[in-house]
Parts: sequence; structure tokens; C-alpha cells
Amino acid sequence: MTNMATAQQVSLIGLGAMGTALAKALLAGGHEVTVWNRTPARADALVADGAKVAASSAEAMAAADLVILCVLDDAAVREHVEPAATGLRGSTVVNLTTTTPEQARALGTWAAARGIDVLDGGIMAVPEMVGGPDAFVLYSGAAAAFERYRSVLELFGRAEYVGEDLGAAAMYDVSILGGMYAMFAAFEQGGAMVRSTGGSAARLAELMTPFLHAMATLLATQAPGIDTPADFVQVQSDEFTAAAIDLIDRAATESGTSTELYGVLRRTLTGL
Repeated sequence: MTNMATAQQVSLIGLGAMGTALAKALLAGGHEVTVWNRTPARADALVADGAKVAASSAEAMAAADLVILCVLDDAAVREHVEPAATGLRGSTVVNLTTTTPEQARALGTWAAARGIDVLDGGIMAVPEMVGGPDAFVLYSGAAAAFERYRSVLELFGRAEYVGEDLGAAAMYDVSILGGMYAMFAAFEQGGAMVRSTGGSAARLAELMTPFLHAMATLLATQAPGIDTPADFVQVQSDEFTAAAIDLIDRAATESGTSTELYGVLRRTLTGL
């Protein structure tokens, strides 16, 4: 728990499942937390833990130098911060709402003109994971603000700063999620394929999970091919990879479960 001598006054806007988890982590860390939500009843349990409830989002944001937003979308963020701009001058706003990189940059441009520091964040966890060892949150934007409040932000999970470009955290966020959805899509396809032989998706999951864990360790060896392609020597040629994917696609066709998935993978990985 945070030493009460270093406790911060923090305001949190938005008490959905994720916002509530963030508020609980702040309270457990010994900070003075003011919350606001459109549905006031969602704050009741937090009040029992020591949170204060503001009558409006503007009142909540005026109560602290560190303001965290976890709301529906970029439009909701703007709905709250724009009318409160004067009161936010000199404060740090940490936007943990899921937005696009350009939306994050636009918020930063708006805030900078009004003397407001902004950090954009991407939460790589579900609410139940917040504050646990497997949770981490990506941050980008004002480096000095990140360092100033790092001990607070670490309460949510490992705090990973990815650059001053405000769009960086969102771009890392969607890139990681893209990898997750690609994996799910491949499992969905594979599950249908093995069932055509009398197998099961459950058995496939047992076999695929440890293999994918091992393969994930190879991502770092592939990174130079993207970062410094001129100096990268491929272990496996594009032609070999394309042929392997073609074989998988043929097996999918034979199973009666053919989709566009493997064609997309072939073009993305090999350009062929």
C-alpha cells in the first residue's frame, strides 16, 4: 500500500467494470479518490471504501491534479474535458478510454493549448486482472507527467511507457489486440478443421496452447526484419512460408471449411 505521506488526490471519471476496478486499486493504494459516474449508484461500494462522490464530472476533475478518464469513447472524453478546460489547467489527464491514435493526438493538441498535460493509455487486462501481476498498461505522451505519477499508475499493473507521441499507446494497444484476434481466428478455423476428422476443438486447444507459447518467444527474433529489414537475414524464405500456408489452405478446403484466412496470412507474411 502507498505510504499515506505520498498519497495523491486523484479523480476518476467513469465507473463501468474497468473504471470501478481502477478506483478500487487507487483506494487500496491509499490515495484520496473522487469519482463520478452517470449512474451515481455505481459509486456506492466505493464510498464504503473511502471514495468521495462528486455531483458532476467537472466538480470531480477540479478536485485533483491527476484526473483519470475511463469512459465509453473519444466523444465522451471530449464531453467531459472540454467544458472543464479552465479548471484542468495545470493538471494531468490520463485517458484510459479506448480511442484511435489520431483521436489521442487530437486530444493532446487541444489540451496543450490549454496548459493541460495528457497521457494516453491502453489497458492490457480485463477488470479482474487490474492490480494483479499479469496486468500492464501502455502509456504515451508527456514523459515528465508519466514519471511524476508513475507510482500511482503502477497500482493498475506494470506501467509501460512507449513514447512521447500520444498515439503510440493506442497503436501498441491495437497491434497487440490484432495479434490476439488473429490467434482466435486461426483457432476457430483449426477447430472446424479437426472436427472434420472426428477430433475436437478442446483437444486442439490442449495441443495448440503450449506450442503457441513456445512460438511467441520467436517474436523478438522476427522484429529486426521489420525494424531494420536491410540487415535482416531470414531463417525461412518467403517461398517456403507461402508453400506451407498453401498446404494448410488445401487441407482446409479438403475439410470443407475453407475460408479467406490463409490467403490473407500468405499475403501479409510473404507479399506473394
